[in-house]
Amino acid sequence: MSGFDSNPFADPVDVNPFQDASITQATSGATESVGEYNPFSSPEMGALSGTTIPISSAASQPAVLQTSVEQSAQASAAAGQANLIRQQEELERKAAELERKEQELQSRGGGRTSTGEKENNWPPLPRILPVKPCFYQDFEEEIPEEYRRICKRMYYLWMFHTATLFLNILACLAYFTASAPHGVDFGLSILWFILFTPVSFICWYRPVYKAFRSDSSFSFFFFFFVFFFQVTVYVIQSVGIPSWGNSGWIAAISMIGTNLAVAVVMMVVAGFFTVNAILAVILLKMVHSKYRRTGASFTKAQQEFSSGVLSNRTVQTATANAVSSAAQGAFSRNQGI
Repeated sequence: MSGFDSNPFADPVDVNPFQDASITQATSGATESVGEYNPFSSPEMGALSGTTIPISSAASQPAVLQTSVEQSAQASAAAGQANLIRQQEELERKAAELERKEQELQSRGGGRTSTGEKENNWPPLPRILPVKPCFYQDFEEEIPEEYRRICKRMYYLWMFHTATLFLNILACLAYFTASAPHGVDFGLSILWFILFTPVSFICWYRPVYKAFRSDSSFSFFFFFFVFFFQVTVYVIQSVGIPSWGNSGWIAAISMIGTNLAVAVVMMVVAGFFTVNAILAVILLKMVHSKYRRTGASFTKAQQEFSSGVLSNRTVQTATANAVSSAAQGAFSRNQGI
């Protein structure tokens, strides 16, 4: 019962666990061994010898890295010199390229007027003719590279449109020779060729060319407005309503029973009109996608139209003349009264 005689509520006896005899002996032995060990002593003298080497007696010298430092400095200097040579070669190459472009511009700019303005080069007419070119056109110089392909395609569409109108004259001529009452179609086909060839160039090709050249919102909107009607005209021409001057499908099919050769010729032209309509729709979508990337808007188009009208010398002169005439008329009426 001796185990129950102790008071469990009494303060415990302070016992230091580190005062145990086995722990004290182990720690004192480790301390002595560590103190006796000299890691800087030579192996011949023994790892646990009690003798130590004074610091003053050790032959201490700073680490010498002169060779590696000199080599790294030389390598850096060589790399810098190579970089300078490469930059100099790049500058010389760019200078040569700029000089070449300047020479090309000068050679192409040989067609400039005495005032320094660009000389018109379209249509490319012989110099012996009294009629001179009316427009200046250069895709490489005036049209940015991202719009150059679509602009050329619009130009090719206009050329295909002109060739189709010319073939339409020949088909309507065959139509007239096979059936005399259809002479009106032959006459109208000549009129359409003479009228639509320059009008199409001025009203929808030149606006889209100017739009891509100067990122003009007004030119874009004008092109969309006119080209929509051009697509409608292509559809009407491909249909071929009789007595409208178009060798379309209806007129061609009506000639199958009368003259098969003439019908085949008219069908070929009708196919050309159909291809014109399809290409026009495709290019209209492509131009619209390019237009959306340019940031053009109807507000910008209004501003460009207003600034263009107000800065036009012809409009300014006409407005000034109208105002002066009205003022003079009002002044004369007042004097008569």
